[in-house]
Amino acid sequence: MTVSARPAKDLSSAANSPLVDMRGGAPVRAGTFLYDGADFVTGWHAHDMHQIEYAFEGIAEVETATTHHLLPPQQAVWIPAGLTHCTTLRRVRSVAVFFDPRMVPASDDRVRVLAATPLLREMMVFAARWPIGRPHSDDIADAFFDALALLVVEWLEHESPLSLPTSSDPEVRAAMQYTDSHLADVDGDAVSAAVGVSPRSLRRKFAAATGMTWREYLLQSRLLRAMALLTDSGRTVLDVATAVGFDSVSAFTRAFRRLTGETPTTYRKRVTLGA
Repeated sequence: MTVSARPAKDLSSAANSPLVDMRGGAPVRAGTFLYDGADFVTGWHAHDMHQIEYAFEGIAEVETATTHHLLPPQQAVWIPAGLTHCTTLRRVRSVAVFFDPRMVPASDDRVRVLAATPLLREMMVFAARWPIGRPHSDDIADAFFDALALLVVEWLEHESPLSLPTSSDPEVRAAMQYTDSHLADVDGDAVSAAVGVSPRSLRRKFAAATGMTWREYLLQSRLLRAMALLTDSGRTVLDVATAVGFDSVSAFTRAFRRLTGETPTTYRKRVTLGA
């Protein structure tokens, strides 16, 4: 399982993406969609409704024109209505709740990854009884989704830093792809050689295109890949640290804690046991 699958390398295709009518003309204000199937890449698209999706199992990725977000197990992702994005699902079992845009006034149009509290998880699971494609709604469903929408507004203020930048610059994008594919042993000289530009030029272009240095990108990519690998119970923490390029478990643990607020071991227990 890789964090950086890059499902949509040609970002120019996003400009012509379709707007998906989630309700199919039905007069409902909110509803759910369950996914439990094969690996799938949606392609570039947008919804006419706000979406919040929670992954029970597997890793989902959401890419926009400017960011690439990871959705590990026990996290939720918010995708506002009208935002063009591409979603990659690998071994995923998830539930998504769709809201009429008037139910959740969005402060901006960006994707956010949210720590899924027990209340959020339970409410989304409960909401699965009301599919988005149902022909009509009822008072109980409307009241439930109104309450969930109010809570989502509050949860949106507490997002997790689980994203990487993207870029339309072909050299920067190539550097990202090479970096993501060689996390165990990559260095700046190897990336520059693979892309065909000098290290100095690449550093300058990378910072200008992403707002972060290449080394900052490398660290973030390593930690996001580690979050995915830690869901595999067959790997030790040492195996994961080595696979993403850390020299020691202690260095890995320090960096992981700075990003997530918890140790790799605590994170693994939480996402695999649903604590």
